[in-house]
Amino acid sequence: MTERNAIAAGFITHEVTNQPPPLVYDAWKTDTVLREAVAREGGGWAEAELAKYGPVVSGEMMQLAVLANENKPKFKPFDRYGHRRDEVEFHPAYHRLMELGISHGVPGFAWRNEEKPGAHVARMALFYLHNQADQGTSCPLTMTYASVPALRHQPELAREWLPRITSTTYDGRFIPASQKAGVTVGMGMTEKQGGSDVRTNSTRAQRLGSARGPGQPYALVGHKWFFSAPMSDAFLVLAQAEGGLSCFLMPRFTPDGELNAIRIQRLKDKLGDWSNASSEVELNGAFAWMVGEEGRGVPTILEMVAMTRQDCMIGSSGQMRQALVQAIHYTRHRTAFGKRLIEQPLMRNVLADLALELEAHVALTARVSRAVDASKRDAKEAAFGRIATAVGKYWVCKRTPVFVNEAQECLGGVGYVEETNLARLYRQAPLNSIWEGSGNIQCLDVLRAASREPASREALFQELLAAQGGHAAFDEATARLHKELSNTDALETRSRFIVEGLALALQASLLIRAGNTAVSDAFCESRLGGAHGQTFGTLPAHAPMQALIERAFSEG
Repeated sequence: MTERNAIAAGFITHEVTNQPPPLVYDAWKTDTVLREAVAREGGGWAEAELAKYGPVVSGEMMQLAVLANENKPKFKPFDRYGHRRDEVEFHPAYHRLMELGISHGVPGFAWRNEEKPGAHVARMALFYLHNQADQGTSCPLTMTYASVPALRHQPELAREWLPRITSTTYDGRFIPASQKAGVTVGMGMTEKQGGSDVRTNSTRAQRLGSARGPGQPYALVGHKWFFSAPMSDAFLVLAQAEGGLSCFLMPRFTPDGELNAIRIQRLKDKLGDWSNASSEVELNGAFAWMVGEEGRGVPTILEMVAMTRQDCMIGSSGQMRQALVQAIHYTRHRTAFGKRLIEQPLMRNVLADLALELEAHVALTARVSRAVDASKRDAKEAAFGRIATAVGKYWVCKRTPVFVNEAQECLGGVGYVEETNLARLYRQAPLNSIWEGSGNIQCLDVLRAASREPASREALFQELLAAQGGHAAFDEATARLHKELSNTDALETRSRFIVEGLALALQASLLIRAGNTAVSDAFCESRLGGAHGQTFGTLPAHAPMQALIERAFSEG
């Protein structure tokens, strides 16, 4: 050893110890809660497909998501010769994430298997897994999946487009859809002046030729304030036709192969969701086909919106699961004050409380997916789905930011830095409560379904009564909810309180009927019986904490 090296050796400041090893796990195999929910709601036959995606999500896709979010999409308005292009350029990691999601069936699995009961439940699990790695790519994957019911209103368009929409092939090239084996679909509804009030839309649709109505070509002139996934191959949009607000399919390229007149103004500079592009556009006579009846644009596109709202629940649940996995892994390997963090009583309470919360969200999300799955076969399931989707979208998405923040706190300062994915998850966490109708819109939809659709209200309470007698706190909560909904005085003002109560009662009902009494008792006692504080980590001391943690993320 040279004299210089000897001196340097004397100045070694520290050895890195007491840090967790890299997280290596299988996102499907380690998730008892998800596997039980999928089997319970009828998707267990697809376990082999789900088992394939689990290690991909928690392996390759985790690294891809880092790259895709560090390298944000870039807007390229012109080519090098000055020709208008309106192209969005993505990092190769984004394209690989899209390729993996589509090849494993995130947008198309349910439609390719829709003759099998439970197909949408199995697809729910695929999307839940995907969201644990990356959330930005979930936007185009969701809209592609959700476009199918709307397009079926126009059989000739469905025949041309649905084989590519439900394909397992991803093609990210900027070329006409007719030259691709697989395509993605975006959506454009909101405008500057209206937001969620889409009936105020000012974009106009002028027919091309003498014929008007469903399936006919139109030219669209106007703007869209939030135009999601502008790199998609086609978009479902709303515009004012002669007969009123109507739905249109607007391709990225016209049928003759020319670039359509969709002029991107800029990409949104968003809080999170960095791997995905969201934009503002102007439509300068953009070519589009009318989908569905003229003047019935909102009902037509709402079939798409109902499915994207379901996906908001799934996505938020998946994000919470990833946050909890990070927290449990860290606390299993980090020592403080003579014990592993996970062995410290208060930390164990926090983790168990998070695990209980997540289990309830997964149960409700999977149940809504079963209702979506059965809606074409069973009128009662369709009625339940109409109200339960709004209830679940409100509650599950609302709970995500505080959940992710609590998981960050389990790691301390490390949870606030970009090297962990918790900082990205925290930026992402508020999105789903805003997208596809914010909290107030969901609550108003619940009231509308409860008051105007007796079948939906009846289906909701039948779902609750199916667990009657399972816990005293649950029975009391159900009785209170019936009285609250029957009292029409200031009902809209009280609607958030009511919808929150409905969500908790639905979750309790599902957990009771799932048959794990330790879990359902802990939920009913803490969420309905008053034995819980305003923050996570306030479960009663006798709650089955270790069992809850293990169910959320098993060490096997």
